[in-house]
Amino acid sequence: MRTRGRGDRRGGAGRRRAAGPVAIAGGPAPLLLAIACAGGDAGPATASSGPPKVSATGAGVVAPAEVGVIAGLTGCEERIRTEADELREGVCRTKRGDYLVTTFPEERLKRDRLDAAAVYGGTYLVGTRWVVSAEPAVLERLRPRLGGGIERLRGVGPSAPASP
Repeated sequence: MRTRGRGDRRGGAGRRRAAGPVAIAGGPAPLLLAIACAGGDAGPATASSGPPKVSATGAGVVAPAEVGVIAGLTGCEERIRTEADELREGVCRTKRGDYLVTTFPEERLKRDRLDAAAVYGGTYLVGTRWVVSAEPAVLERLRPRLGGGIERLRGVGPSAPASP
């Protein structure tokens, strides 16, 4: 295994980047565009004013596929239940409800898991390479923080809900 030394030109802590035209043009341009498109009269800024509070779903943001990050965004310190090559699961117990956070290294593995779970039914909050399973009311409360979409899977068998 080769490590990088001080003389290695491919990078490292001592390497400096020149601020070229691309870096300069990309810096303030998005900010200026956002200010120009904001419109409306927000009034004078005060020391207590800050950026508007927007939910993850309103901003189109979806939590990353890491159990610890998802649990942290929901105010939970997870207890890891399963750690395998194809998935990682953490259990969250909170005052607002209990839920299971499952993350996957590949989107395909998440879809396989949901396809298998369809036999049993249930409601899930689903993002990119992650699934949260809980009671529907808990999922509705978590969705603004995590993003994703609610999926209701129909079960099969005598106790499965009837199709409309």
